Amino acid sequence: MEREKRYEDRNVSIGPFILESGVELPRVELAYERVGSTEAPVILVCHALTGNQYTVGSSEPGWWNGLIGSGKYVDTSEFQVITFNVLGGCNGSTGPLSPNPDTGQPYQSDFPFVTIRDMVHSQKKALEQLGIHHLHAVIGGSLGGMQVLEWGILYPDWMDHLVPLAVTPSLSAYGIAYNAISRFAITNDPDWKDGYYNLSHPPATGLATARMIGMISYRTDDMFQKKFGRNGDEPPGESHTETSYDVESYLHYQGKKLTCRFDANSYLYLLKAMDMHDISKGRGDLAEAAKLIHSNVLAISFKGDLIYPPYQLESMFTLESLAKFYIVDTKFGHDGFLVEFDKWGPLIKEQLKETLKI
Repeated sequence: MEREKRYEDRNVSIGPFILESGVELPRVELAYERVGSTEAPVILVCHALTGNQYTVGSSEPGWWNGLIGSGKYVDTSEFQVITFNVLGGCNGSTGPLSPNPDTGQPYQSDFPFVTIRDMVHSQKKALEQLGIHHLHAVIGGSLGGMQVLEWGILYPDWMDHLVPLAVTPSLSAYGIAYNAISRFAITNDPDWKDGYYNLSHPPATGLATARMIGMISYRTDDMFQKKFGRNGDEPPGESHTETSYDVESYLHYQGKKLTCRFDANSYLYLLKAMDMHDISKGRGDLAEAAKLIHSNVLAISFKGDLIYPPYQLESMFTLESLAKFYIVDTKFGHDGFLVEFDKWGPLIKEQLKETLKI
């Protein structure tokens, strides 16, 4: 019998929630997208820094629409795919924009710091509220990949497969350095006002600058040179604010685009969560942490990834008999997990067939 196709775009309440810091949030909701039959095996997708729950999308394509959908590498005619907007996010989940029960006003900078482990714990509670107690796979890249690794350690018997992409066991000093510059740009914008900014006048210049910084780190020098080179109008040298080269226009466009859809405080909170993440924290060394994972692992890195160097993920899983590790040859660097699906999508498709019982 053909399964009923289904699409949900909703919120689920998990009630009060105690963070890793010991702080309690009195009411927590997570916004989610759910695609596919509720009778099908469940795949949880975890999003990256500026991603959201719209992995597949409905009225317009989601951010992983090239990977996930009916007949695609993650086939929603075989699986149901669920993606939560992370705790601390700004697309419907509890975060800095949410009302503080004590004041009735948005938390803004009064929102407590959250960790990657908090995100995973909250997602597990949300899944239970949805009546889900086992996952066929957990998949995600970048910040999403951090969540994937924590899922495998915090709840090792909850899933059959882990697929971390474009991630490392902890954020390197190089990655923290980029985040520090981004943070500096936002917190030194006059409109930031210590995080209690007028929502009609947010620190847009700082957030746009932070995004421009990120865009430089996400791709390779080779990709920038091939895409832009020195194309554009030769600058007359009459103004420091003129935009003369194509690469400048690209960065300005990307910066402005983010300010239209993302909250500056959420950006800061998620950067901090990335900085703090280290899967070996409280678990001995990296090798001991890796041994806590029971599921099959398909780990994928991308050549030229400046923020998450492939060798760091490879070192985590080299000795694990249940793990497979691949480096994708790409000029996109870190952003490789968002493009060129034909290069690595088949690896995921094959991985998902293992242990599959439909």
